[in-house]
This record gives sequence, C-alpha cells and structure tokens, in this order.
Amino acid sequence: MSAAAWAGPQDPSPFDGTRYAPQKALYDFNFARPLEGKAAFGYIKNHLRAIKEYGDPAKSHIVIVAHGNELHAFSRLNRAAYPDMYDELKALKEAGVTIRVCSNAARSRGYKPDEFYDVITVVPAAVIDLAKWQNEGYSYMYAEMFPRLTREELVKQTVELQ
Repeated sequence: MSAAAWAGPQDPSPFDGTRYAPQKALYDFNFARPLEGKAAFGYIKNHLRAIKEYGDPAKSHIVIVAHGNELHAFSRLNRAAYPDMYDELKALKEAGVTIRVCSNAARSRGYKPDEFYDVITVVPAAVIDLAKWQNEGYSYMYAEMFPRLTREELVKQTVELQ
C-alpha cells in the first residue's frame, strides 16, 4: 500500500520545491483607490522572490499595465501626496519589471502622457497593451485587493458567531 493510503487529517501537507520554468507574467492594475497600486506591489515582490528562489530570474519578466485610480499615485504631479511612490516604482523597474500606464485612463483622470514618472511608459490603451502581452505568452494576473484575515482573526470571528 502507498503512504497516501495511511494519510489522515493530522498528517502535514507536503511541500513541492520543484524549480519553475521562466515566468512571463502580466499584472493588470485597475484599482479603486490610488494607494491600492502600492499595496499590490506586494504581489509583484512576492513573485520576484519566488522566481529568485525557485525559478529562472535571468529569463523571467513581469509587466504591469495600470489603468485605474492608482494612476494618481503614479503621476509625478502628485509626489507630495504620495512621497515614496517613486522609490517603489523605481525599485520595481530596477528589478526588471516593466511598468506601463494607459493614456486613455490617464486622460480621463486629467493627466497628460508626460506627467508620469520616468520609470513608466505610457501606452495608447490598456486593452490593446494587455492583449499584446497575452499574445506574447504572458500569463494574466489580477492582483485583487481585500483585507487579509489571519487564523487568529478567523477563530475570533467563529467564536463570536456562535
């Protein structure tokens, strides 16, 4: 009999540390609030760390296409309101991440293409740019933002509901 036949609910889960092939990932940023873009950088940083530890950093590439209200934080006109955003964007760019902003989304929010940071490339439209990268084999990723729930919080909520 296999070991799996004897496994039960008290047995730990296995860890698969298999090396991954090069990653081509496309992150679609379309957030309601400007700082959600910065929070979503956590997804990108986790992805970069995982590539470094389990993948092929030299042959991997991550692209962000932004077209939501995070554009306000990505504009150099708003540096006073979002003082550390440039440093965050620059660090991602230096890590090899390509950052693109939709000019249609920018215009509808009152920005000209040259009013974004120098680490960002402005493209004609997010929809055509997202399709471009997907046509080149990039995996589509949507970094949805929601409050994180810890195990302790879950237990507390469960007790409160009883």
